[in-house]
Amino acid sequence: MKAHELRDLTMTELEARLNDEVEALENFRFNKAIAGQIENPAKIKTTKREIARLKTIINEKLGAE
Repeated sequence: MKAHELRDLTMTELEARLNDEVEALENFRFNKAIAGQIENPAKIKTTKREIARLKTIINEKLGAE
């Protein structure tokens, strides 16, 4: 999702998406360690960026309160 789309979500929705992304990143890392390779290695990079984007928006919302 784009940052402007994420800003429209509530805090609970943002936290749920953050948990989902962290879980996905753990799965990618686990599969990479076990299998030695994954289908799409760029997916790790995009997942990390999505996590950073979510954390930034969460911190912005916390600072605005």
